[in-house]
Amino acid sequence: MKDYFINKVVIVTGSSSGIGLATAQLLAEKGAKIVLAARNKEKLDKIVNELEEKGADVIAVKTDVSSEQDCRNLIEETVNHFKTIDILINNAGISMRALFKDVDLKVIRTLMEVNFFGTVYCTKYALPYLMKNKGFVIGVSSVAGFHGMPGRIGYSASKHAMHGFMSSLRIENLKTDLNVMLVIPGFTASNVRRSALIANGSLQGESPRKEGKMMMPDEVAKAILKGIQKKKKKVLLTFVGKGSAIMKKWYPSYLDKLFYKHLAKEPNSPFE
Repeated sequence: MKDYFINKVVIVTGSSSGIGLATAQLLAEKGAKIVLAARNKEKLDKIVNELEEKGADVIAVKTDVSSEQDCRNLIEETVNHFKTIDILINNAGISMRALFKDVDLKVIRTLMEVNFFGTVYCTKYALPYLMKNKGFVIGVSSVAGFHGMPGRIGYSASKHAMHGFMSSLRIENLKTDLNVMLVIPGFTASNVRRSALIANGSLQGESPRKEGKMMMPDEVAKAILKGIQKKKKKVLLTFVGKGSAIMKKWYPSYLDKLFYKHLAKEPNSPFE
């Protein structure tokens, strides 16, 4: 299986930093043809240069996944250049940190547009090529996608929506050869935390959490590629993630209290 990714055409959204960048770099090492997608074209061009110097076949397409037209353009540019698509990794996402009673509703809308509709738009336009190639649709989610995350209400809602979408898509394709996989990391050190929105919609800035103790993006990237090779439906990572899934099933009320207590301990927590 060491040659599995050679010449596979892979789109990675949110690939200018964090999990997306680490995944693109690992795919380059494995010989894939990579399409980088993110809003910051300057960052993408720099990454393209770095990967090309290492012999990678890679292009960048400036993409705001909250825009349906941008997502359609991403797929068209990919097909124009590489002629097909084998794997779509829906990784682009943003978070938030505020209580619902304080938050401007535009923040909730923004998170839904990026985290949920970004996945829907990209998947919709890539689907014909993925189905033809018996390819993969991947959604990078969070433990917030299967249990409510206090202080992250818009993030949790958008990830719950992603889970419903991906699960339904997988079931619709039980008799086709399309592969659908959810990736659920625990807390991961990434730019998503610094770009999180606060109550008024402005950026949080520095993360309140100690990122040195979190899962690193390259670990998630390795798990994504391993999951693809094994054709997994779900990749659940970290002790926290796996433990949360067990408690969700057997002790949901205790998990409520655990999440509340854990997030209330953050510096400058929005909880009273």
